[in-house]
Amino acid sequence: MLKRLNKALPGLVLGILLYGAAAQLIGVWLTEDKVQYSAGLWIGIFLAIGMAVHMAVVIEDAVSAGGGQAKLIAMSLLRYAVVTLVFFCVMKFHLGNPIAAFAGVMGLKIAAYMQPFIHKAISRGKGSERC
Repeated sequence: MLKRLNKALPGLVLGILLYGAAAQLIGVWLTEDKVQYSAGLWIGIFLAIGMAVHMAVVIEDAVSAGGGQAKLIAMSLLRYAVVTLVFFCVMKFHLGNPIAAFAGVMGLKIAAYMQPFIHKAISRGKGSERC
């Protein structure tokens, strides 16, 4: 389903999950409150995955339907409002460590940089170098 939406999206989601697993393994050794760290990290990771999927949907919608720049801006603001709301809830209700949640959301950026390498590895595993 993700590949039909955007060819790069499965690699991006895989990169976010790999980053989350690495951050979990490293961070759990360095923190005192492991439960709060893990909860915050995975809230951020799932938020990053949601942001990636939302961006792919909005871009596909704008390209296919000619949605225009105003809709892209509105959807971007909506995405950041949701992120802000989730961070507020994490802090207000002590659902997890907000710094770890931020690190999880940054997984989207890290995965975007890792995506060409992940795509190459996936393509090599399938036996072809084509998209």
